[in-house]
Amino acid sequence: MLFRQLFDTETSTYSYLLACERTARAVLIDPVASETETYSQLLQALNLKLIYTLETHVHADHITGSGLLREKFGSKSVVHRDAGAMCADLLVTDGVLLQVGDLEFEVRHTPGHTQGCVSYVMADRVFTGDALLIDGSGRTDFQQGDAGQLYDSITGKLFTLPPDTLVYPGHDYQGNTVSTIKQEIAKNARLGAGKSREEFIATMKDLKLDYPRFIDKALPANQSCGSITE
Repeated sequence: MLFRQLFDTETSTYSYLLACERTARAVLIDPVASETETYSQLLQALNLKLIYTLETHVHADHITGSGLLREKFGSKSVVHRDAGAMCADLLVTDGVLLQVGDLEFEVRHTPGHTQGCVSYVMADRVFTGDALLIDGSGRTDFQQGDAGQLYDSITGKLFTLPPDTLVYPGHDYQGNTVSTIKQEIAKNARLGAGKSREEFIATMKDLKLDYPRFIDKALPANQSCGSITE
């Protein structure tokens, strides 16, 4: 398997390129529109064919590159059916398996940050988007966020994975690149170390976060797979 972790500095967004070495078929998880040329150069350099762009949710902090990549490479965009992006080519649900050459991705519906959040599970790793972050979690104060639902998603759908499963989040603001399920169960500041559902809900309620900087532009654009209408 070919694997690259890519980072957009403006929004602290991680995107991930994964490809089957046997077939040279590839996917991009959570691509950022402003990084499209970087992805194109990387795909060309590695001689890969982009099959899917996998969205973990409809983002409020950056504009997705799925539409631009679809136009350029003919890739298919994948979003959960509850995400509010009917422009996607595949509207997936919990338990769907996506096969790309020798790579297999299991879709796990992990709502709470938004209603349409999913995580993509592989044999040894999981891409958690904005549900589970390293030593944190996604916020729950907009886009139908629900702290109790997020707690249930993380503890029931992610913390039940094997302890050594690698955790690759959608964002990080401290320079962290990867964690494990074992580490997050033990040390996650918001819901690790046995913190209760009630404690997590109280923590999320008291965060008092700033209004997302790009939401007014990003949200409607991402509901159209990255298309911007003035």
